[in-house]
Amino acid sequence: MRVLLTGGNGMLAQAVGRAWKSAGRTDDLVPVTRADADLRDQAAVHAMVERIAPDLIIHAAARVGGIAANVADPTGFLLDNVQIDANILSASMRAGIRKFVYFGSSCMYPRDYRQPLVETDVLAAPLEPTNEGYALSKITSARYCEYVARQFGFDYRVIIPSNLYGPHDDFSLDRGHLVAATIAKAHRAKAEGATSIDVWGDGTARREFTYVGDLADWLVENLDGLSAWPTLMNVGKGEDHSVLDYYEAALETVGYRCELVTDPSKPSGMKQKLMDSSLAAQFGWRPATDLAEGMHESYQAYLGQLAESTTEI
Repeated sequence: MRVLLTGGNGMLAQAVGRAWKSAGRTDDLVPVTRADADLRDQAAVHAMVERIAPDLIIHAAARVGGIAANVADPTGFLLDNVQIDANILSASMRAGIRKFVYFGSSCMYPRDYRQPLVETDVLAAPLEPTNEGYALSKITSARYCEYVARQFGFDYRVIIPSNLYGPHDDFSLDRGHLVAATIAKAHRAKAEGATSIDVWGDGTARREFTYVGDLADWLVENLDGLSAWPTLMNVGKGEDHSVLDYYEAALETVGYRCELVTDPSKPSGMKQKLMDSSLAAQFGWRPATDLAEGMHESYQAYLGQLAESTTEI
């Protein structure tokens, strides 16, 4: 089997690549990056898929960002992701590829809805405004995959992971997700001897984060059973923590203490979006990495990135 993996430089795709190697799979995994094709360019994407001729596509590429980035550019997050997904999905269908794994997002679920969230809750109520553009793009592509599975009988499956974190995350403060941002802020506070760290919102919003290595290991181990999966499936850690909890964990990880100063005037997004992953548990989903271990691995990777950037300068 030949497998095309989009988003080759991203956190999830790199984790899949490591898991693939660790599992000793003999299948041909072909990670692709923007150097191979700008996924917003339809002609380039179609040519790339024809050239690689995969039996399966794992689509891990997306334009992603934290709450600040989504608030600042909702048009970009909507249009870029619609173009990326439409191009890779249309190229897959044009090439007659019968197997496709699409990664959705927990932001596809309604704001402040019942907890935990189950797969049938998608489109059950209004979305969270702060990331609505990104959410709409993900819902559209997920629905397309469901239509393909129903209309043509192809194995197009949608995985909805919780928020992810781990090595090769985006630790930039303007684009990074919560866990990566807390690590970067805690490290900077320690380096500068800061007495406080600013926190958007009141710190009580709760988020579910899953270590990316757990997701990648499960995917690689269970990929051959793709045909038996439901068309839409939550994959999350099964527990959540408050924003302040993540900041406290980050400070513990870097070995520093300082005050956390909340700012309720800043948006904090949904109050909670814990997902029910019991369906995935029927297909072997058993996340093993706890927050302390995952944050330690993430921080070590971040320090490695900093060392590399210093060496390059």
